[in-house]
Amino acid sequence: MNKIRCAVYTRKSTDEGLDQEFNSLDAQYEACTAYIASQRHEGWKLLSERYDDGGISGGTLERPRMQRLLSDIDAGRIDMIVVYKIDRLTRSLADFAKLVERMEAAGCSFVSVTQSFNTSSSMGRLTLNILLSFAQFEREVTAERIRDKVKASRMKGMWMGGYVPLGYDVVDRKLVPNEEEAAKVRMVFERFVEVGSATVLARELRNDGIRSKQGALIDKGYLYRLLNNRVYRGEAVHKGKSYPGEHEAIIDARLWEQVHDIMGESPRKRANNSRTQTPALLKGLLFAATGAAMTPSST
Repeated sequence: MNKIRCAVYTRKSTDEGLDQEFNSLDAQYEACTAYIASQRHEGWKLLSERYDDGGISGGTLERPRMQRLLSDIDAGRIDMIVVYKIDRLTRSLADFAKLVERMEAAGCSFVSVTQSFNTSSSMGRLTLNILLSFAQFEREVTAERIRDKVKASRMKGMWMGGYVPLGYDVVDRKLVPNEEEAAKVRMVFERFVEVGSATVLARELRNDGIRSKQGALIDKGYLYRLLNNRVYRGEAVHKGKSYPGEHEAIIDARLWEQVHDIMGESPRKRANNSRTQTPALLKGLLFAATGAAMTPSST
């Protein structure tokens, strides 16, 4: 009897509960291994390696263990892929077409433990396509629902996670000012008003060892993002629109307007202003042959 080498693939869209001793991936794996054991009389044999992707959407094939699975299929190490449900493999019709083509080229098949269908017939392939269409529809509807929830929460000024700006900490899923960092942010805004140049200020901050929330030295790009971050005004931003936030502002309206009045000027004009503030060591000491004092100039 020919041996059929079986690989179990499991996936979970979110990482919720993955730290538990027995999680969703384990439940899927257990069901699949039991199914393989029931087909032992057909020559099915479970491979020892597990292919688990936790916390990754089924809308893409760019998953670490999925890519490893595909590599093993191409290498001819797998004859059968066993999944708990077809949407664990993929939720995209386009991706599924690519998977089927790749598996057929390598002489590999797949089976879903909880959904019985035969892809050797036209009716079976139609059933499979219908199942995948609903899986893709469910993924798109879920994504729309999440986007709508994020938008509604932002409009209410709620913090929805993600990048935590310098000057704040997250406590109970809310932004709370970190006084030590907030003082640095205010100092950056005030110094920009005095200096008027992001290039000069970024150089100063690096020399002083001022660092970002992630511990990196502040460069010009980070400085611009900090100066334009409306979170410091106590606002929540969603897709370019700002709404009154639940958190406390650490930059007052007057200082914000001063900074953005300067940033609204031409960069060339601001560069010239910063050059005029640079001390010229030979000013008043050099004279032309006619006796006229020489003046410093920059290009």
